[in-house]
Amino acid sequence: MQTLLKSILITFLLLTSCKTEPGSALESDKYKAYTDHVEIIRDDFGVPHIYGKTDADAVFGLLYAQCEDDFNRVEQNYIWATGRLAEVEGEEALYSDLRAKLFMTEEEAKANYENSPEWLKKLCDAFADGINYYLKTHPEVQPKLLTQFEPWMPMYFSEGSIGGDIERISTNKLKAFYENGIEIPKAEILAIEKEAATLEPQGSNGIAISGKLTESGNPLLLINPHTSFFFRPEVHVVSEEGLNAYGAVTWGQFFVYQGFNEKTGWMHTSTYTDVMDEFKETITQLEDKIVYQYGEELRPVTVGEVVLKYKEGDSIKEKKFPRYSTHHGPITHSVDGQWTASAMMWEPVKALEQSFVRTKQTGYKGFKEMMDIRTNSSNNTVYADAEGNIAYFHGNFVPKRDVSFDYSMPVDGSNPKTDWQGLHTVDENILLLNPENGWFQNCNSTPFTAALEFSPKKEDYPYYMSKDQENFRGIHAIQLLKGKSGFTLDGLIALAHDPYLPAFEKLIPGLVQAYEASAVKNTKLAEPIAVLKQWDLKTSKEAIGMTLAHYYGTMYGQMGSAPRGLSDMERMNYFGTVSPSTERLQVFEAVIERLTADFGTWEMPWGEVNRYQRLNGAIEQAFNDSLPSIPIGFASGRWGALAAYGVNYTNNTKKIYGTRGNSFVAVVEFGAKVKAKSILAGGQSGDPKSPHFDDQIQKYADMQFKDVPFYKEDVLKRAKETYRPGERYAE
Repeated sequence: MQTLLKSILITFLLLTSCKTEPGSALESDKYKAYTDHVEIIRDDFGVPHIYGKTDADAVFGLLYAQCEDDFNRVEQNYIWATGRLAEVEGEEALYSDLRAKLFMTEEEAKANYENSPEWLKKLCDAFADGINYYLKTHPEVQPKLLTQFEPWMPMYFSEGSIGGDIERISTNKLKAFYENGIEIPKAEILAIEKEAATLEPQGSNGIAISGKLTESGNPLLLINPHTSFFFRPEVHVVSEEGLNAYGAVTWGQFFVYQGFNEKTGWMHTSTYTDVMDEFKETITQLEDKIVYQYGEELRPVTVGEVVLKYKEGDSIKEKKFPRYSTHHGPITHSVDGQWTASAMMWEPVKALEQSFVRTKQTGYKGFKEMMDIRTNSSNNTVYADAEGNIAYFHGNFVPKRDVSFDYSMPVDGSNPKTDWQGLHTVDENILLLNPENGWFQNCNSTPFTAALEFSPKKEDYPYYMSKDQENFRGIHAIQLLKGKSGFTLDGLIALAHDPYLPAFEKLIPGLVQAYEASAVKNTKLAEPIAVLKQWDLKTSKEAIGMTLAHYYGTMYGQMGSAPRGLSDMERMNYFGTVSPSTERLQVFEAVIERLTADFGTWEMPWGEVNRYQRLNGAIEQAFNDSLPSIPIGFASGRWGALAAYGVNYTNNTKKIYGTRGNSFVAVVEFGAKVKAKSILAGGQSGDPKSPHFDDQIQKYADMQFKDVPFYKEDVLKRAKETYRPGERYAE
């Protein structure tokens, strides 16, 4: 009866709007064409299982369901992606908006949409229609800015990563160039680099295990992205056109980004492949034109204008910027006094195609053909399937280059030899298929140790294919996989939460050694040093050694001096083996003083310090030590924790509140039928009033994954709500 009353209310609202809005009757017919063919089933954790007749129906239902769960984050992603952030956040966000518009104007986005294949246009239409129908049926929801979504908007947000390659374009450099025509001073760049080195690592873990090493004889896949919390919900989207994908979707996108279907699974980890380059242009004024040198010719710089709006107080103002570009890309900054263009993958239509087509593959052959679209630029891909294959694709979009040039630095854009020479094929890229050892891992680490001695060989590839850079998570994963067999889903969950932290293998003994060798010992350090000496280098809620080690490693990263150019792993090992003993002790003394000042004692169990707190649906939480929170035993990925739990912003609290790391995590087994377990940080909904706002967090903390209901009969057994879009009107 309640559902019927809601349906009547929705119909009344739509009919009422039809009387006052031109064309709204036609619009209502358009929405009905979707809603008649879409069913949403919410399970006991609020996860939406969306069933549609066509792919477009399923996309309509998927976006509608996302908006039900967290319209705030759907809108925020498109405010940012389409270059309108300053209209909400003020003038400081102008250079984020300018960056978006330098790579694509609204007119260019519309043209990309119009030039898309018909099937993709239908999905883009369904994307916009799903969100707009949600807004129409939820008049109580007041958008910050976007009251009407358009089908060209996904062109700005096409690849799946939360930020993607474009966020590597520095807004500080943009501002320096477009405001004053200068470059950032080197001292400022060094300061930015040092600050970045102290931040929680961005990245993910992917592990694939062959059936010959599993108890069931079926391949296993670990899907373990490390992202900002609450920015990827869990979804299941099905159509009668072959779509049946389960996993994590970035808010506002219409494809499952990290996930699986009945036959294949895919996990993305951020790549070290060189996919972006900077070209220093030689600029000349020729009469009334700006030109740039290219070989023996002078080419005109493409010049346009960008008009951006920004909020100031209660009013909206405008600011105009020139828009310069060469065939290399838009001019984004200055290097050595020269205008510099930034080149990166920018083919939004093909990127959207690849992102959606990926979810419908049924085996390795089709998956590899999909990969040859070559627009998944910011990621590696870890893959497993029901045929028994496991595969690793290191990078995807890799430009061919002349290896006589160093593309880690800006190159001379006036020399045609520095130009990209097309793209490497998938077979030319770093690729690993069914290694003899039966497993591989990638934790944003070097591909050349992915499968130990069966890994790809560095000398077989151009230098720009990958950095040969290891990290503590990669080392940790290898230690756990090497020589093991009999893996199960539950065993893979346990492996993915192993508490050992290899980052402290040298850092902590180096501190203990410095203390024991000191001629004059600071008695205040004796007891905490003794605790660290006995600590087993494992994280837990009870471990005081974990608290001391975390603060020591963090503060050393901020206070210590190390040679420039070291990786984070190399810096931590340097601080444990090469740095001055006096410096180590000075940092540790600062740790004890900090803990004592904050908590009245240095003897703090890790779970008393390391907490989870979600107060409301805000993008950034206003953490507060006086409000409820729960203890978390996980640790930062910096220390080699596979189950990463770290911080990328604070509110000057004394306790540590996690903001990124393990978010959506799943383990999948591919056999005659797919089996999976998953967990989500917090819960499915961004509404504090929802029972699914925080209903998974204790399971998350206790490493108790939920079973995934993938098949319809299992979904129905777990069903708590079944409805069509528009029937579940706000209660």
